[in-house]
Amino acid sequence: MKPQYDVIIIGAGAAGTMCAIEAGKRGRKVWLIDHAEKIGEKIRISGGGRCNFTNIHAQAQNYISANPHFCKSALKQFTPKDFIALVEKHAIAWHEKKLGQLFCDHSAQQIIDMLLTECESANVKMDSATTVENIKYAEGLYHLSTSRGNATSQSLVIATGGLSIPKIGASKFGYDIARQFSIAVIETTPALVPFTFQKTLLARCRALSGLSVEASVTCNKQTFREGLLFTHRGLSGPSILQISSYWHEGDEIIINFAPETNVLEFLKTRKREHGRQEPHTALSHILPQRLAHSICEAENITGRLADLPDKTLSRLASAVNDWHVKPAGTEGYRTAEVTRGGVDTNEISSKTMEAKNQPGLYFIGEVVDVTGHLGGFNFQWAWSSGYAAGQHV
Repeated sequence: MKPQYDVIIIGAGAAGTMCAIEAGKRGRKVWLIDHAEKIGEKIRISGGGRCNFTNIHAQAQNYISANPHFCKSALKQFTPKDFIALVEKHAIAWHEKKLGQLFCDHSAQQIIDMLLTECESANVKMDSATTVENIKYAEGLYHLSTSRGNATSQSLVIATGGLSIPKIGASKFGYDIARQFSIAVIETTPALVPFTFQKTLLARCRALSGLSVEASVTCNKQTFREGLLFTHRGLSGPSILQISSYWHEGDEIIINFAPETNVLEFLKTRKREHGRQEPHTALSHILPQRLAHSICEAENITGRLADLPDKTLSRLASAVNDWHVKPAGTEGYRTAEVTRGGVDTNEISSKTMEAKNQPGLYFIGEVVDVTGHLGGFNFQWAWSSGYAAGQHV
């Protein structure tokens, strides 16, 4: 039986479109399908609508996986420089924000349009609003029943993403397909996601809602120093989103609201030189005023600095430099930027992304147990894993 297609790719996000482009360039007959009405919704909403499309520093240490070495091969095959070259080929203006994060000057839609143009050039057949009802493997071919009819292919690529942001169509489809073919799936959890808190701490967060501060946040031997944001639901901001990928239920996080300052020494100096000052006034020299008030109130420390023993100053300093707090949980997949966990990397080739025990079946992008840090790393994994698979499908 002759297949209709050489390759069928399910999922037309960042990884799926990149794979389709590369396979099409090799002369493969490709059908790229997605269940969503619009192609690339996650790209469109990313980076505040400007798409943080890569990070120039992307390396293995920026990724979380049960196998930390797995991502190295794909990242080497297609680097941030390679994606920048593609962006520049399409004359898309871009800029670097802090920490190597690259964004479009104008709109994320430019990245989507670029990918669609490249797909067209590579003769990729693309259909949105297409659901897959059934997949079978027989006589060396994949047989798909879809809402657009039946189709067969030699290679099948699963690029369906994770569970994050269900409102734009996230689903467990990719994990179900892996299990159908007896491929293990590492337990999934929301990642790059804000924390929620129990009643007392939640009340403090709500009182400070909208306040942002540069903070260092630590959990499970990982530390990130970036912005922290108080919200009416808990804590958010880049440092919190980053550490959430390393947090497990029941873990404490440790927050340093003044990473540049030894607050105990600072308070002792203020006590000597400005003894009549109240502690919240002193702290407001290194912290936003509302936060300084909140910390003093929570620790129940009032009066003049001159009247406070060093033991009390030490307790106050710890509340600033070394605040231990236990989140109740996270906001979940609803607001998570990515999914931690996924298709077990032990089951697929790091060079080709093909399943080791199921010929012609490939897994790329977020559906795989590779989770990047915040700041363009997850897009780079999508491009790199899509490219790697595209050379072999």
